[in-house]
Amino acid sequence: MPTDPLSEREREVLVLVLVAEGLGSDAIAARLTISKRRVDNHRANIRRKLNLNNAAELTRYAIENGLLGDAGGRFTP
Repeated sequence: MPTDPLSEREREVLVLVLVAEGLGSDAIAARLTISKRRVDNHRANIRRKLNLNNAAELTRYAIENGLLGDAGGRFTP
């Protein structure tokens, strides 16, 4: 199995972006080739660290902090 070039922090940011794009944990896990449980853990860590309560707040955070690119365009890892 190849070494993951992303740090845990980078992976959490990536999960945040994908959540903000409306993808569910199963879709994010498939896209990043990680387990759904790991996605859920990253999602929980992000919400805890940023004191956010739901996916809508995660989305708002990503938009306000420029994590979705131009006009909320799709992010492609």
